[in-house]
Order: sequence, then C-alpha cells, then structure tokens
Amino acid sequence: MADRVLVTGASGMLGGAVADLLAERGQDVTVMQRRSAGGRHREVLGDIRDRDAVRRAVAGQDAVVHLAAKVDVVGPWMDFVRVNATGTRNVVEALRSGGGGRLVQVSSPSVAHTGRSLAGEGAGPASPMRARGHYARTKAAAELFALLADSPDLAVTAVRPHLVWGPGDTQLVGRIAERARQGRLALVGPGTALIDTTYVDNAAEAVVAALERIEHAHGEAFVVTNGEPRPVGELVAAICRAVGAPAPRLHVPRPLAWTLGAVVEGAVAVSERLPGVPAVTQPPLTRFLAEQIGTAHWFDQRRTREVLAWTPRVSIDEGLARLAEASRA
Repeated sequence: MADRVLVTGASGMLGGAVADLLAERGQDVTVMQRRSAGGRHREVLGDIRDRDAVRRAVAGQDAVVHLAAKVDVVGPWMDFVRVNATGTRNVVEALRSGGGGRLVQVSSPSVAHTGRSLAGEGAGPASPMRARGHYARTKAAAELFALLADSPDLAVTAVRPHLVWGPGDTQLVGRIAERARQGRLALVGPGTALIDTTYVDNAAEAVVAALERIEHAHGEAFVVTNGEPRPVGELVAAICRAVGAPAPRLHVPRPLAWTLGAVVEGAVAVSERLPGVPAVTQPPLTRFLAEQIGTAHWFDQRRTREVLAWTPRVSIDEGLARLAEASRA
C-alpha cells in the first residue's frame, strides 16, 4: 500500500518537484497550498498559518514534507514568524494529535550562517539568535522546534538545500536574469567567493531520500548541495549566458555593499509604515544579500550522502545546459 504523503508549499519549484517525484515513486500525494494550481495531485486549499486548516490537511497522512515558507529578504518580522515558525508548529502539532508519523522539515543553510564564510563545513547547529535576517532566524527556530519533536512516534529530520535553481526558477535564476537585463546586476567584492548550489532535480531527490531513509536520518539536519563549489562570479556569468542575459561587470566592495544594504533596509522599513505604499519584498540589496554574495558557502557532503544514501545525478554543467535549452524553448 502506498504511503500517504502531504507536501506543503508544492506551488514552488522545489515543492512541485518533490510532489511529482513522490507520485512517480508510487506514493499517494496530497498538496496543501493557498490557491489551486490545477495540478495532477490531490489538493487541500488552506494557509499554513491556520491551525485548523493544517490539521485537516494532515489528517490521515502517514508523512509530511514541509516546504511552505516565507522566503523574502525583507518584510515585517511577524509575517516571517507566522509563516515559518508558527506554520511549522502547526504541522508538528497536527501530526502529534493524529498519532505521529514522519516529517521532513525543509530548512536552509542560512539557519547556521553568522556572517562569516562557511568553507567545507557540515550542518552546524541552527541559531535563531545568531542567524542573519528575519528569514534565517525564523527558519532556524522552526528547524529547532521540529527536531525537538523527534520521538518514537514522530520521526523528524531536517534537510537544508542550498541555493536551489533550475528551469522555471523565479527566485535565483529569475532575479539574476531580470537584473542583468536591466543593467542592475553587481557582484560583491571580486566575485571569487566559492559557493555551493543545488540543481532542482538533485534537491528533490535528496528530500525524498530523507523521507525514505528517515529511520536513519531522524533527529538530525543535513545540508544538501551539488558538491561543486564555484566562484560566485563564474556561476552568475554562466547563468546569465544560459538565459541570454549580459554577465555582470559591476563590482561593489563588500564594506560598501553592506552599508548600502543597511540603508536600503532602513528605507524599506520606513515604507512599510506608510499607508498606501506597496510592499517591497525583493530590494536590490540588503546586508543579508551582501554577506551571502560576498562570503564563501560550500559544505562537506559526506555525512549527507552517507545517511541519505544519495548522490546528485545532475552536474552543474548539465544543469546549465538544461537551463539554456529551456530558455531557448
């Protein structure tokens, strides 16, 4: 008999890929999202912030893959708390009230990023106090809450995919392409900081592997990447070539970028208090973005691959080729 698996946040690129992969492997998939996507999976419409809606969605499920999150880099603190932290609490409590099951909490390496470079490290401890920015802090709190719920009745693991991208990506690829075409894309520093990224198919397979191997993975967090760190300038230029956009030529010194990011954040915070002013969710620069672009982020994948029995199938170069093909189409 197929497992019944609920996927939250399936309207996003990674969530959709996870739901599709689970269905391909014979699982009985239900997706929870705020608006109908008209997809091929059973839908439960509701908001992750609504405890009763989450309880209805989780009822009768054997497992939950929780991807729903607020991923903007700016915005009111409580908006992030309600979606990322309270939403996760709602999922955990719904599973507990239903007798338990399995939970894959999809998190982010930013939960352990304190502003310094991460070079060859594993999944460090999530830190709501030291993580940078509203998104990272609330995701850190959510991950800790989920892992603390790990028990004989409720097996919980956390997976932290790093910078997921691929065809149809409106986050990393979409923003790089848009800003490059507008002549507003700049690198922080010389562009030599090494960063890991994850092609979407690899990320989806790692998340599914975490569910399938949860008896080995429960109680632990795992960073997932392609394991092919590249200089950020080289990677951004390659993405630009793949989508037919000009590569960035502008370089901003990291101290200046951090200062400009602080100014932009202040301006956004003021605008949030002005009636009738549209919300800004993706400003050109913040302190968090300056640190992410200007510092190294690559990770030791040995523990992840050993426990999840997973290795990435699609290389960065093959992923770029697929991106270019999709862009031409």
